[in-house]
Amino acid sequence: MLPAKNSTLKTTAPYLVGLGALAAAWLLSIALPNYLVFLGTTALLATIALIGLGIVTGTAGMIVLCQLTFAAVGAWVVSWCNVHGVPGGLIIWIIAGALVAAVIGLLLGLPALRLRGVNLAVVTLGFAAAADMTLTKTQFPGAAQAVKIAVPGPFETDRGYFLLAALATIVIGVAVYQIQRTRLGSAWKAVAFSERGAAAAGTSVRSAKLSAFAISAAIAGVAGGLMAGQVGTAYAAGFSTLQSLALYVLAIVAGAHLVEMALFGGILWVLIPELLKRWGVPQDWGLVVFGVLGIQALTTNSNLGADLRNAVAKRRRARNGPPEAKLVPLETDPARLPANADAPTLLEVRHLGVAFGQVKALNDVSFSVPAGHIVGLIGPNGAGKSTFVDSVSGFLPQHTGEVFLGGEPVNGLAPHLRARLGLRRTFQQDRVPPSLSVADYMAYLSHGKATTERIAELIEFFGCPGAGEKISSIDVGTRRIIEVAANIAADPKLLILDEPAAGLSHEEHVAFGQRLRQVPARYGTTVLIIEHDLDLVRSVCDSLVVLDFGSLLASGPQETVLNDPKVLKAYMGETEML
Repeated sequence: MLPAKNSTLKTTAPYLVGLGALAAAWLLSIALPNYLVFLGTTALLATIALIGLGIVTGTAGMIVLCQLTFAAVGAWVVSWCNVHGVPGGLIIWIIAGALVAAVIGLLLGLPALRLRGVNLAVVTLGFAAAADMTLTKTQFPGAAQAVKIAVPGPFETDRGYFLLAALATIVIGVAVYQIQRTRLGSAWKAVAFSERGAAAAGTSVRSAKLSAFAISAAIAGVAGGLMAGQVGTAYAAGFSTLQSLALYVLAIVAGAHLVEMALFGGILWVLIPELLKRWGVPQDWGLVVFGVLGIQALTTNSNLGADLRNAVAKRRRARNGPPEAKLVPLETDPARLPANADAPTLLEVRHLGVAFGQVKALNDVSFSVPAGHIVGLIGPNGAGKSTFVDSVSGFLPQHTGEVFLGGEPVNGLAPHLRARLGLRRTFQQDRVPPSLSVADYMAYLSHGKATTERIAELIEFFGCPGAGEKISSIDVGTRRIIEVAANIAADPKLLILDEPAAGLSHEEHVAFGQRLRQVPARYGTTVLIIEHDLDLVRSVCDSLVVLDFGSLLASGPQETVLNDPKVLKAYMGETEML
């Protein structure tokens, strides 16, 4: 746990940096020539647009190619308010433009919810192209008459407007930085890495994506409104589709999901065309330069922001050594808890069936999991274990039969709603967002319920790396342990573990089993474990369920099941059955 002094410093640091940046902006507004001040304003407005784009593209992982279209919405609202003399002045008009842009971003996000990757890129690019053609034909309000946008007195000069742009950039930058540290920011990162993992953690993928769209569009609307005020009269040429593409490329190159790198991207947005101008090269070649940088970033799957952070992390690991789990066997080996025959039923599955065409992956499976028990679900590859877990956790709703949690039916509920009711699961594949720290991931999975002290206790109990360690620097085997600990931090009723010991050494297997045996009594969580390691199953499970070709072969106390002639006959010679 961080000392109180360090925690306070970490909380106030963004605001101190913001005040320092504002002081630096004031000094620059005095020291720089007018032309450089104007260019500086342009760079800051590009920075604002990039910060917004960094949310939806860099943090939430969606390809959106219409950021300057949202900026055009903000500029259009400011222009309309100016022409019609709407009370409030430029600042109020910019806020109104941001709200309208957010609504349009939300509407665009709705049909895009089912789209990913290139398909989403095509939709957003089509929206940008359509808006571009519409604005070219209709123009902005007041553009035909060259009506100048009224700017408040303190900001009428280039130097004053530079300070306004700097203030807006700092406020938005600090706000986004703080949001990224909240559960919403963690949800964006989790959705970007794995939508299934995010849903299993109780996150509504739909809400996370829509919030990213709306906030990103609102920030772009602020940038567009400020652009209109800077140039005096907004024109369609300033918000073209090609420029939106160039802005996206710059966001990828710079790593605009990091606020400081968005500023670097904003400087590049101005610097490259300005250098081409000074060298006598047509400024349109700037788009070519951006394109080349984008190809390099996409083909190498890297960006400047990530590269810098990785370099810092590499130097730290070289100095301190790589973060490792401290999961070692306990000196006193806790015994497996005896089964409580009077325990109430927590999970009940009745006549569960799943068919893929003519293939029956599950066939009339019925069994129950008592509260406070650790139950093992075993069977050979292809027995239907993964299908069972997906059906119970809501990822495969197309099934027959019924599923009850604590006596309440959960059929038809989405995965994130089942997770919120207390049904959590882990995955065979790595679903732990690498961009989060250990503590942030645990706080995210717990929906803020886990205190700092509880997180610290779980980290110590399961031998996880330190709370501040980035998950990206941790090996896959240790990530599985962190995933288990983080799910327990959410205080679930039932935790389904899908091969949690994969990637662990023998010593870690033993140590993990010792901890797992204590989970029901220590944390009040019932466990259903799917595992191929028979030693682990025998050491932690008080009862077993066996599937074979999608059908229930046996269930009951561990000793009874493992000595069942049907089980022995079915798996005779199957050395990898469990």
